[in-house]
Amino acid sequence: MHQPRSVLVTGGAGFIGSNFLLALVPRYPKVQFVNLDLLTYAGNLLNLQSIEDAPNYTFVHGDIADADLVRQLFDEHRFDTVVHFAAESHVDRSILDPLAFVRTNVVGTATLLEAARQAWGDRDDVRFHHVSTDEVFGSLGDTGAFDEATPYDPRSPYSASKAGSDHLARAYHHTYGLPVTISNCSNNYGPFQFPEKLVPLVIRNAAAGEPLPVYGRGKNTRDWLHVADHVDALDLILREGQTGETYAIGGRAERRNIEVVETLADLVDEHLGRAPGTARDLITFVTDRPGHDWRYAMDPAKIERTLNWRPAHSFEAGLRETVGWYLDNAEWLDAVADASYRDYYATQYDAR
Repeated sequence: MHQPRSVLVTGGAGFIGSNFLLALVPRYPKVQFVNLDLLTYAGNLLNLQSIEDAPNYTFVHGDIADADLVRQLFDEHRFDTVVHFAAESHVDRSILDPLAFVRTNVVGTATLLEAARQAWGDRDDVRFHHVSTDEVFGSLGDTGAFDEATPYDPRSPYSASKAGSDHLARAYHHTYGLPVTISNCSNNYGPFQFPEKLVPLVIRNAAAGEPLPVYGRGKNTRDWLHVADHVDALDLILREGQTGETYAIGGRAERRNIEVVETLADLVDEHLGRAPGTARDLITFVTDRPGHDWRYAMDPAKIERTLNWRPAHSFEAGLRETVGWYLDNAEWLDAVADASYRDYYATQYDAR
């Protein structure tokens, strides 16, 4: 069993990374956590206000592709664990600016792996965990599910760059013996997600009476996983997972996009005490995006069997909880959507 003592978390101000830190910093008070984040559009220190003064937490503003900085941090903090979340992660943005995704997701991952290799040598009391996505597997038809043996078939610049980073992580394990684990997860939802993503976007627009955009006819299908369940799975993999292994993490909650939007619309109406159907009238079908994968589904049988992990949230209960969180934290949602506010907050944080 791996026992982390000093952990580098990359991208810890993003959606999944911040939820990971919010859970684990108080859960393991004797473990030191260092959060390295460049604070691009989706990274926000507002997510981490409740732990920013914790004695076992440190924030570093920087780029994972900055080799000198990464080496310096390894020297200073003597990391024995890396949890690598940092990534450009939005498919639409990757279509507009693919090279930014290659730099962060491929070059940044290679920089981290090389720094870990040089710092750790042949140690076996260390762990590098690489967090990835189901999108590297491409698109499913109407049946079947992805698992750890599914061949890679990425369809967007985003998924191709994540596939490249997965391959690099495996190569460092096989070539250099670096103690690496990898996880590929399905679509996450929950608190602190940047509002360009489907769930917070629909909640925010439905509450404001603005259009709810749906690609095509909304028939594309995704598997949904509450971020808190994902965090618990990652904690298990870090401590009990086998190096060199990959773990598929899914919520066993497939839904068509239109079903998700309709459910969110109904939950917003209910929460705000509005007439049923008010928000559904805002649904607007828009031109489908290029290369839109038809269906994703994850088979988490391996992590269920080997690590005894199960998601604690049903999709219905998790979505209801998520809607309540966003509507009860409207100030956070508005602030995150305001780039000038985010930039100001980051500057103030760095100056302290």
